[in-house]
Amino acid sequence: MDMYQKREMRKNKNKKENEKSLQSTSINWFPGHMAKTRRQISEDLKLVDVVIEILDARIPLSSQNPEIKQILQNKKKIIALNKYDLADEKENYKWIQYFGKNRIKAILTDSNTGKGIDVLLKQVQEIMKEELEKVANKGRIGRKIRVMVVGIPNVGKSSFINRIAKRNSAEVGNRPGVTKQKQWIRINNEIELLDTPGVLWPKFESEKVALNLAFTGTIKDYILEMTEIAYSLTKFLLENYRENFENRYSISDEQINEILSQEQPENENIYEIMQLVGKKRGAIISGGNVDDEKTSKIILDDFRAGRFGKISLEKVNE
Repeated sequence: MDMYQKREMRKNKNKKENEKSLQSTSINWFPGHMAKTRRQISEDLKLVDVVIEILDARIPLSSQNPEIKQILQNKKKIIALNKYDLADEKENYKWIQYFGKNRIKAILTDSNTGKGIDVLLKQVQEIMKEELEKVANKGRIGRKIRVMVVGIPNVGKSSFINRIAKRNSAEVGNRPGVTKQKQWIRINNEIELLDTPGVLWPKFESEKVALNLAFTGTIKDYILEMTEIAYSLTKFLLENYRENFENRYSISDEQINEILSQEQPENENIYEIMQLVGKKRGAIISGGNVDDEKTSKIILDDFRAGRFGKISLEKVNE
């Protein structure tokens, strides 16, 4: 058996393992506390006037929980397109228009710097202006606007709340789902905010949704096969943001073209490019071979940290 056949067997094995992993996420990713959180959100919804849904600006649709949409129904809602600084600027404004056409106000926010927070708070007041005037006309002055914040794990919800409250009011961590208990937080003289734990849904609509959530770190790396996630991300970047990829790893366009033009399956070409990245980054094991797992982690970490530049995984026209 030659080297090509061995590599092909390994790729086929990884593909089967990845398919199995993707199929099993609907079983493994919905523990009891998430079902409890879903029921809690339904109950708490009766207490609030406006819902702020935090989405990842790089994946506005994949990070939008379809069950939350069903639960909210006709409740007033504002979308915070968080981490917009990591997303393609042109796509950001297209997504604002997209949600606007669906009569939903979307605001670009960055929970790390606080950008967009004041704009969002003004929008909360604006959306409740007419209703508060009606209440005031009946003699009820000083009624607080009660707001609920919802969002899937790892979308930056806790950091967002810390920013909006201007203090460490919610526990923040790198692990998805670290926020656990309900909290009412006073934002200012007019707004009170209810925090809720991040919740995912029992079954992903497609493999693409699962991969997008894996790319951004919402699905933990040990649940899906890391090399396959990195392979799919590398393929996406080569097709949509090749210059960003080349600049990050100092690989020339000629090198990429030469590899991609080889008469072999596409997955072998992309795997070869990943091997080149591994060599350039020193991900070498005994015998001079490239460490696939370490290389995959480098590529995923670079994306999650924004080192490729501003990247949008989902585009409106798609």
